[in-house]
Amino acid sequence: MSTLTTTQASPSLFGGVVIIGGTIIGAGMFSLPVVMSGAWFFWSLLALVFTWFCMLHSGLMILEANLNYRSGASFDTITKDLLGKGWNLVNGISIAFVLYILTYAYISASGSILHHTFAEMSLDVPPRLAGLAFALLVAFIVWLSTHAVSRMTAIVLGAKVITFFLTFGSLLGHVEPATLFNVAQSDASYTPYLLMTLPFCLASFGYHGNVPSLMKYYGKDPRTIIRCLVYGTLLALGLYVIWLLVTMGNIPRPAFIEIAAKGGNIDVLVQALSGVLNSRSLDLLLVVFSNFAVASSFLGVTLGLFDYLADLFKFDDSPLGRFKTALLTFLPPIVGGLLWPNGFLYAIGYAGLAATIWAAIVPALLANASRKRFGSPAFRVWGGKPMIVLILLFGIGNAVVHLLSSFNLLPVYQ
Repeated sequence: MSTLTTTQASPSLFGGVVIIGGTIIGAGMFSLPVVMSGAWFFWSLLALVFTWFCMLHSGLMILEANLNYRSGASFDTITKDLLGKGWNLVNGISIAFVLYILTYAYISASGSILHHTFAEMSLDVPPRLAGLAFALLVAFIVWLSTHAVSRMTAIVLGAKVITFFLTFGSLLGHVEPATLFNVAQSDASYTPYLLMTLPFCLASFGYHGNVPSLMKYYGKDPRTIIRCLVYGTLLALGLYVIWLLVTMGNIPRPAFIEIAAKGGNIDVLVQALSGVLNSRSLDLLLVVFSNFAVASSFLGVTLGLFDYLADLFKFDDSPLGRFKTALLTFLPPIVGGLLWPNGFLYAIGYAGLAATIWAAIVPALLANASRKRFGSPAFRVWGGKPMIVLILLFGIGNAVVHLLSSFNLLPVYQ
């Protein structure tokens, strides 16, 4: 007699990579060329690579601490145990603020983008209704399971990458070296504008809320999770570099002053890019790409918030427990999106300031405390104490730069 045995297939590496990459790469990338126009291409590239390095290692430090706890334990559990109630409160406020404000921002952005998309098809769908419908769809996907989010994010990220290369492939062929090297301004100054780019770079590599989600997804498998973080963040870095290349290689540096003066919104930058090729199809591709960009980040960010709240309030993984968590995750930002559809423009700038706490400062402190208590037997981030100090200084430095910028104490390219 033969017996049939079934084994559950382990989740693929690809699923984790797309969760990280999809969370990082969003519609916010449209702001990068505008805020980096002062520092221009090469200095901006340096800022991006440095930020990628620091943000990758801060994420690895979260993983190092997380591996000493049960799968599913999030920042609330880990921070309270390792750093105490004070740091846990500060960290909790910063996590909740950043994830909620990003969820709110993506609801507002999705409403605006979908409204514009439907308008291209001669359909009048109010932005509030479009944002509400999209938020409810994402809420349903997140409620189903982490696996459902991974599958949907894989589809959306794949479509986003395809539209990205379709859109910017044509622009790459039109990159002018004279524009990219800013030959017209031989005496131009770039370094004074470098510091102000750092907080925007930090905000462009936010994925840290998903590290505990990956451990819940893969179990205590540090090798796979490390690869997810490395490949996912490298994917984002590569796309950012291409994005800067096609924008700064096609749009002259002085033209960004006018783009910034108009608010630096997606539509303004799209119009400037469209003017390079004067192409209706490019307009359409940019609109489609922006939809996919918002969708992928929306899924990743809300998954991180969902898992954080589930751990904070100790909701179980049953359908009812997940429904309670989904309600807490989506109801406040949906209400905010309906009442104040454009209010995030005033608050989103401070999300980066809060993110320095839980994406840089707290991870370094967690790694240090974890090593003292557990010795980090499963995995330890390389670099020892100097790496922890570097990540701490990176976080503190970004916070200082953000505050200086908020009070107009840093040079602005205008």
